[in-house]
Amino acid sequence: MPMPSDIVLDAASDPREIEGRSFALIDAEVSEPRPFSGALWTVARRCIHTLGDVAVATDLRLSEEGLARGLAALRHGCTIFTDTRMAAAGMPQRRLGPLGVTVESMMALPCLEEVAANAGVTRARAAVELLAPRMGGQIVVIGNAPTALLALLEYLDGMPEDSPSIPALIVGMPVGFVNAAQSKEWLHRTCWPHFTLLGRKGGSAVAAACVNALAELALAGNASVASED
Repeated sequence: MPMPSDIVLDAASDPREIEGRSFALIDAEVSEPRPFSGALWTVARRCIHTLGDVAVATDLRLSEEGLARGLAALRHGCTIFTDTRMAAAGMPQRRLGPLGVTVESMMALPCLEEVAANAGVTRARAAVELLAPRMGGQIVVIGNAPTALLALLEYLDGMPEDSPSIPALIVGMPVGFVNAAQSKEWLHRTCWPHFTLLGRKGGSAVAAACVNALAELALAGNASVASED
C-alpha cells in the first residue's frame, strides 16, 4: 500500500538533523516559562525526547546540585553503577570514554542470583546491598528496579550530608506499578543530589538519557576549557 496522501513527512533525514529537528519541536511544544532552563533544560529535553512525551516535563525533578555534582564526577572519570544491562548499553563509550568514565552493571556481579535467592530478595536489591559501599562519589543510575532504589535509600538513611559514602548523583527513574512511584517520591524528599521522574513512568532508556546529556555537557565544557588554554 502506498503512503496515504494525507500523511506529510518531515524533511529531516540525516541522524544529526533528525535529532536537532526533534529538539526544536520539543522547544516549540513546551511553552515558556519552561520548568527548567540552561543546562537543566538540556537534560530535561533529552528525557522528553527519549520518552516521546512532552507532558513528562512537569514530573521531572532535576536539581542544580545534582547537575553540578554529576558533571564534576564525570569530569573526574567516575564509575557509573547501573541496575540493568540495558541502561549500561544506553550510555555509549563514544561519550563516556573521552572522560575516562566506566560503566558497571550491577547485574553482572558473580553469583548474584544465588545471593538473591538465599536472601529472598530481588537480584537488584542484592546487588545494591553488595555494591553500596563502593558508590560514594560515583553516579548511580536506576532505571528499572524500584527495589534497587529502595535498597540504596535504606543504606543512605541517616548518613550525614557530607559523608563520603554518598553518591555524587542518583538518577532514580524506575518504571512500573509496584513501588516505582513510591521509591521516587522518597528519593525526591531526601537531601541527596538526584534526578528523578515522579510517578509510574521511567525506564532504563530515560535514566541513561540523563547521563548522556550530562556527558555531552561535560565534554563541551572540557573542550571550552581546552580552547582557552
